[in-house]
Amino acid sequence: MPTWRGWIVLLLLLGVAGMVVLRGIYGFLAVNEPVRNGILVVEGWSPDYVIFGAVEEYRCDGYKMICVTGGPIEFGNALREYRTYAECGRAVLLKAGVSEDAMHAVPADPVERDRTFASAVALKRWIGQSGTVERRVNIMGNGPHARRTRLLYEKALGPEFQVGIFNVEERTFNPKEWWKTSQGFRAVADEAIAYAYARFAFFPAKPR
Repeated sequence: MPTWRGWIVLLLLLGVAGMVVLRGIYGFLAVNEPVRNGILVVEGWSPDYVIFGAVEEYRCDGYKMICVTGGPIEFGNALREYRTYAECGRAVLLKAGVSEDAMHAVPADPVERDRTFASAVALKRWIGQSGTVERRVNIMGNGPHARRTRLLYEKALGPEFQVGIFNVEERTFNPKEWWKTSQGFRAVADEAIAYAYARFAFFPAKPR
């Protein structure tokens, strides 16, 4: 058993390690590794600033097209013009001035869980059915959701696709001090757990 001095040293080391993890985990989750000149993908349920970020990215880097993904909107459908997040996101992009010919709404099937994976499966199906030969896909990410989003798209699209992620900085809390707000703490903690699940425990059937 350690002496009392040993316990103090051990606790100090654990504290330092905890601080390193605390400060580094956001940067790990909020990965930013884009690919260029392929298909730009934005999820229709993304915040407006992410969708508008997709407009800027599209105009700057010569993408072939923009695909907007997302499944059914689960509330207020009786009052909504658009029934899926894909259609709603496409409408926002149109309002922002993106050419209608460049955009494609790719709705996903209704699912109770793994919405991002379902959206990626729908995208792969659409690419196959449309005859698109492009195999570079760049996803608009948002803060700590980015790494898990890219991982799930990689799992769904398969090794023949090159998948990148363009991370739009989080605006609802301070990324450098995320642990100081309940929203930031929940977002990072939830994504850390969800990413670990997606990486080590999520083994979906191979999409067709």
